[in-house]
Amino acid sequence: MPLTKEQKQKIVENLEKKVEKQKAIIFADFTGLKMKDLSNLRKKLKETESELQVVKKTLMGLVFKKVGLEIDTKELKGEIAFIFGYKDEISLSKTIYEFTKTSPNLKILGGFFEKRSIETEEIITLAKLPAREELLANLVGSISSPISGLINTLQGNLRNLVYIFSQLKGQLK
Repeated sequence: MPLTKEQKQKIVENLEKKVEKQKAIIFADFTGLKMKDLSNLRKKLKETESELQVVKKTLMGLVFKKVGLEIDTKELKGEIAFIFGYKDEISLSKTIYEFTKTSPNLKILGGFFEKRSIETEEIITLAKLPAREELLANLVGSISSPISGLINTLQGNLRNLVYIFSQLKGQLK
């Protein structure tokens, strides 16, 4: 049963709100993906404050036009899922990329990060980056490394001095 004009208008308004609050949108072709796998992907996305929505390309095209994003949704081939990331771009990319490894039927087609169009290769490159927490840990380690080295050197000199005194004490007896 086709959607009425009012139903389509509500869908467009809802999508506009999602597009305005997102940090990233990824387009993926899910042709041939089983419903069970799609449900698993939705659960994984929910954990990263992301959301998958299947919408007609024409309706999504209207939404993109209204918010000023330039893409011709008619050029996207297959059954398209629009995946909205509200937390950050990297976790969304990682989740989708990891899922494509186990489910080859899901194909990343491109997307938008901070209102800038990106290609599939860029999404995969972002997905392969270490997690934010890991990068911060590496930075802290790099900053604290020279200080730790200095402390170990100073402690070594003190240890040697104590060792010499203990040797001298043994000789004086």
